[in-house]
Amino acid sequence: MEPVPSSTRRPPASKFRRLAVTHALTMGADAAMVVALADSLFFDIDLDAARSRVLLFLALGFAPFLVVAPLIGPMIDRVAGGRRFVIQLVSVARVVLTLLMAVYLDALALFPLVFGSLVLQKTYAVSKSAIVPSTVRSEAELVEANSKLGLIAGLTGVVAVIPAALLLKVVGAPATLVYSALLFVGAFVAATRLPPDVVAADAPDAEEVRELHSSNIELGAVAMTALRAMVGFTFFHLAFWLRSQDQGTLWFAAVVGLSALAAMLGNAVASAVRVRVREETMLSLALLVCAVAGLGVAALGGPVGAVILAGVLNFMAALGRLSFESIVQRDAPGANRGRAFAVFETRFQLAWALGAFLAVAIQVPGVVGFLVVGVAAAGTSFYLWGRRTGGGVTRRSRGRARGRAPRPRSGSARPTDR
Repeated sequence: MEPVPSSTRRPPASKFRRLAVTHALTMGADAAMVVALADSLFFDIDLDAARSRVLLFLALGFAPFLVVAPLIGPMIDRVAGGRRFVIQLVSVARVVLTLLMAVYLDALALFPLVFGSLVLQKTYAVSKSAIVPSTVRSEAELVEANSKLGLIAGLTGVVAVIPAALLLKVVGAPATLVYSALLFVGAFVAATRLPPDVVAADAPDAEEVRELHSSNIELGAVAMTALRAMVGFTFFHLAFWLRSQDQGTLWFAAVVGLSALAAMLGNAVASAVRVRVREETMLSLALLVCAVAGLGVAALGGPVGAVILAGVLNFMAALGRLSFESIVQRDAPGANRGRAFAVFETRFQLAWALGAFLAVAIQVPGVVGFLVVGVAAAGTSFYLWGRRTGGGVTRRSRGRARGRAPRPRSGSARPTDR
C-alpha cells in the first residue's frame, strides 16, 4: 500500500468522526426510548406467564426485518441522495414517532408506533453499516472502524440511560421520550455532515450478484448465523432455567450484565485482534471458542457456568459481527451494500429468533442446553473447515486491490451530491 500523503489524511478521519457522532446520538436516543417503554412493554412480561407472550415478543422483534430486507435494503442503495439522506430521513421520522409515543403511551396506538420505530431502527443499522467504507482510507481500517462504532454504541447507551432513568423516576415516561426525541434531533443535525456516498443506478448485474454471494461472504454468514442462533437460544434458555435455581433472579441479572460487558469488550479488542489475523480467521476462532466454552461449561454445570457461557458467547458474537461486517464492506459491490446488509441481518435475526423459540418451546435441563451450544458451535466449525479446505474460499475477493477501500463499478452506481 502506497503511503497516504499527510494532506489527505485528516478528511477521511473527519468523515469517521462525523459518523461516530451520528451513531452515538442515535444509540443514546434508542437507549432512552427503551427506558421509557420499559414499564409498558418489557418489564411487565412475566416469565411465569404463558409462554405465548414471550413468543409474541420474539415475533415483534423479528417482524421489522421482514420489511427491511425486501423493501428497504434496495431502497437504501438506490434512493437519490444515498445512505446519508436515508439516515437523515430516519432521524426525522423517529423524532415524530417518539413524540407520538409520549402522547399515546397508555393507548393501543403505542404498539404500531413501536413497530414503526423498530423498522426505522433496522433501516438505520443497515444504512450505517453500508456507509462505513466511505469513511475509512483502506480495507485494513474496516474492523477498527466497526469496533469503534460498537464501543461507542455501548458507552453512549450507558451514559444516555442515566438521565433517562432520572427523568422516568422524577417526571415520568413521557418526559423520557421527549428526551429521546431531542437526541434524535441531534442525530439528524450530525447526519447532515456525513460524507456523500454512491447509490446504485440499477439492480445488481450478474457479476455483482456473484460477489454478493462469494464464498467469503457466504461462509462468514454461516458462521454469524450460528453465533446469533446460539446467543438467542442461550439467553432464553437461561432466563427460564435459572428461575428454578436458588437466587435465580440475581443469577440472571449477572447473565445480562456480563453479556453487555462482554459485548463491549469484544467491540473494544476487535481491531487489535484484526492486526494479527484476518476477518475469516476471527470468525472461525469465535466458533471454536464457543464450542470449547459450551462443552466445558456443560462439565462444570451450575449458575456459575451459565454466567461464564453467556459472557463468552456475547464476546465472541460481537467479535464475529464486526468481522462479518468488514468482510461484506470489503467484498460486496459498494453501491449494493445496503441490500446485502439487509438480507444478512434478516437471516441473522431469524436465526436468533429460532434459537430463542427452541429455548422457550422446549424446556431442557441447564447442562443439556450448554451441550447444545457446544455441539452446535463445534458442528459449524467442522462444516466451515471442510468448506475452506475444499478450496472454496479465496484469500481475497477478486478485483480488490490490497489496502484500498472497495469502490463501486462506474457502470452500476452514481455518486450523490447532496
